[in-house]
Amino acid sequence: MRATVLISEYLIYMPALVFFVRRFSQSQRVNRWEACVALVAIMMQPATILIDHAHFQYNTVMLGFVVASMACLNAGRRLWGCVFFVAALGFKQMALYYAPAIFTYLLGTCLFPRISVVRFANVAIVTGLSFALVLTPFLVAPFLNGMDTVSSTEIPPLLQGLALDRTAFWYPSLVQLAQCIHRIFPFARGLFEDKVANFWCAAHTFHKLHRYPISLLQRVSLGATGLAILPACLALLVHPERRILPLSLAVSSWGFFLFSFQVHEKSVLLPLLPMTLLLGGEGGLLPQRRAWITWVNILAAWTMFPLLKRDELRVPYFVLTLLWAWLMGVDSLLFTPTSQQPLGLDPMSKLLHGAYYLGMIVWHVLEAFVEPPAGKPDLWVVINVLVGASGFGIAYLWCLWSLWQTLQQGSPAAAVAVAAAAPPPSGRKTTKVL
Repeated sequence: MRATVLISEYLIYMPALVFFVRRFSQSQRVNRWEACVALVAIMMQPATILIDHAHFQYNTVMLGFVVASMACLNAGRRLWGCVFFVAALGFKQMALYYAPAIFTYLLGTCLFPRISVVRFANVAIVTGLSFALVLTPFLVAPFLNGMDTVSSTEIPPLLQGLALDRTAFWYPSLVQLAQCIHRIFPFARGLFEDKVANFWCAAHTFHKLHRYPISLLQRVSLGATGLAILPACLALLVHPERRILPLSLAVSSWGFFLFSFQVHEKSVLLPLLPMTLLLGGEGGLLPQRRAWITWVNILAAWTMFPLLKRDELRVPYFVLTLLWAWLMGVDSLLFTPTSQQPLGLDPMSKLLHGAYYLGMIVWHVLEAFVEPPAGKPDLWVVINVLVGASGFGIAYLWCLWSLWQTLQQGSPAAAVAVAAAAPPPSGRKTTKVL
């Protein structure tokens, strides 16, 4: 069964990564050698390998469809981008973390530089047909399997209060559709189920949130998530540019991970993906950007250690995270003086990353050799949550700041076009390049 993870990954995830990195690096004017190095680094993300290959999940199928959608959008093939993103949503509803950013980008392309009703209609029709194709088995199943007893079951929450004919031939299909939509949002499982490094679980450590009604927590969570993803959505709506798509998806998914309702530890794979894809863009392998991407990947794997420990995956965890740190050059990033490293990591970032790395090492030593106090058996896990949540909040702010900086800069392709179109300096001869 575990071999099916590897097979599905090489059928969907890996080809999508190759296609995206090639397109993205070309649009960012990154040479082929650096693009290949970035591709290898992206494929070796420790958290993704540990969760899918060791914890046994199929997240790379969903992530592969998302990357394929991003690659199509980057290549200007919007309709194929819609198809692949609907496939991601249909495979795993966690792809909703990216949905607001994808929606606003597509809407922005229909509004700017001029309004295009035909483009909007094409996107809407293809998206609707894709959803219909995904949901057809659920709608047809009652007729094929003789599930007429569905009409006598309890009314799904989404249909309660509606005057519907429960004997109608279409009612079983409507029940199936309502149940599919209802189960996408697991409100009955509480604000969070296990200890996870997001805002709500960290805040619960100091102020117990279960004392509040679940309906209030839902509204507060929705409002906080909406505020967190709003900057990325506005940026894509007003500036629907392909070069800011990975950063906008990272901001959107970090906002969902930190503030949305019912988050799992493995959900951190969603913001990690677009953030790690930045390695294939302009300046992705330079110390400044590479250091932040390396740090957040190691921090994410570290926050999942309690989950991996329960699955007896400590050895794979240490091997993969240390290998990633070595390949990405953490030692040179932290200990090489900035004056000796052009475009190197600034001192404040070095201090921040170094403090987190040191804290993770100390935590592992304490967790392995020191028993927690009798009254606080989850002390080490709680510390893991608090440190991880603070780090992910910083990662969200870094993505937001990087998005702002990218918007302030011109696109590399545009700069080259402007330089090519500019007249030569007076008094100098021009040379024709064949």
